[in-house]
Amino acid sequence: MNNKPFDFLVFIGRFQPLHNGHMKVINRALEQSQQLIILCGSAHQPRSVRNPWTVQEREQMIRACLSDEQNRRLHIAPLMDIVYNDESWVRNVQATVTGLVTAHNPVPHKAPKIGLIGHSKDQSSYYLNLFPQWKGVNVDNFQGISATTLRETFFADAESLTDSDCLPCAVKTNLKEYAKTHDYKNIQEELTFVQKYKSAWEQSPYPPVFVTVDAVVVQSGHLLLIKRKAKPGKGLWALPGGFVQNDETLLNGCIRELREETRLKVPEPVLKGSLSSQRVFDDPHRSARGRTITHAFHFELKANATLPKVRGSDDAEHAFWLPLSELEPGSLFEDHYFIIQSMIGL
Repeated sequence: MNNKPFDFLVFIGRFQPLHNGHMKVINRALEQSQQLIILCGSAHQPRSVRNPWTVQEREQMIRACLSDEQNRRLHIAPLMDIVYNDESWVRNVQATVTGLVTAHNPVPHKAPKIGLIGHSKDQSSYYLNLFPQWKGVNVDNFQGISATTLRETFFADAESLTDSDCLPCAVKTNLKEYAKTHDYKNIQEELTFVQKYKSAWEQSPYPPVFVTVDAVVVQSGHLLLIKRKAKPGKGLWALPGGFVQNDETLLNGCIRELREETRLKVPEPVLKGSLSSQRVFDDPHRSARGRTITHAFHFELKANATLPKVRGSDDAEHAFWLPLSELEPGSLFEDHYFIIQSMIGL
């Protein structure tokens, strides 16, 4: 007999890494619901300082901390970020939950009782207010644990974190093995670079805000991209772009960066005449280097059977035209996939 308040509770999180605060929510959810749905956020993204672990690795951490009986009542699904479109993200959450509930509802003819569980820790928890159709279950923050601090500690000194009281034992074991991998070393080097980069601004009276530009150039169903030559994001695909100089407008800075990194042989008047739209992208977490606001410019070049020749230069190891159908969020730097998605309506 079901004597629990909910048939399904939904817990949305990134679990980078899973810690005892997350486990408090998970255990409370399993006490109050017949089944628990965990949506693992920031799915399909490249490894980075903020997102070191894949969805599969995070699922392994979660399941290793639960009993067989609890795992039978647990359903984990990936949830991709849609940084600049809350409505689309909410729709994805609703659709994923509906699919899982339909598949696992023990009484299909009866409407299940669904709730959303979490704890209101900061602005990142605003999503708890986006689903009025589900009753909210709030869980108090546990010991003020911060996943950001845990990640920085782990990549600075793996042993210090694996001795921490903030992590379940199964996660400690998992992280000890992860610390032996090439992925760990890469993220560690990336974090060292970011910390050194930020240290140059420590004496500034105010935290710096950087202004950058990015070019979204499309022709005949192809997008112009570069492969990054240096950290951060070495080896990832990216939009051509960079920092604005003091003596130029945003548009002129975008065209300069575009030409420096791709050697695109399209006259400036043609580029300016092909400008379709422009937009500011300002997610506070979009860059590990610090607060960085970028201005993206969408250039829609006239269709042609031959794409303009390009080659990588300056900060770009390689420049190339990619068919739009081959865009992969897991290969793109920072929020560039979401910028592309927003600018060209993918």
